[in-house]
Amino acid sequence: MQESTVTTKGQTTLPKDVRAALQLHPGDRVRYMILDGGEVRLVRSRPVIQLAGLLKDRTDKRASLEEMDEAIAKGAVGE
Repeated sequence: MQESTVTTKGQTTLPKDVRAALQLHPGDRVRYMILDGGEVRLVRSRPVIQLAGLLKDRTDKRASLEEMDEAIAKGAVGE
């Protein structure tokens, strides 16, 4: 388990292993998500531009509006 010390200004240095796991580089931004039970999740922030094409290769199937409405209706009744 990695740890670091908080300075009097509230700053800390992320350990090298943590930076590597999140693929962080100087100037990158991180987000802190406070979870129940006092846990905090640290995630790498990504600009919206980097999300372009993220789902491109997931599927070739396109759903019609009718198919989407049907799927939503099925989900609403718990089928």
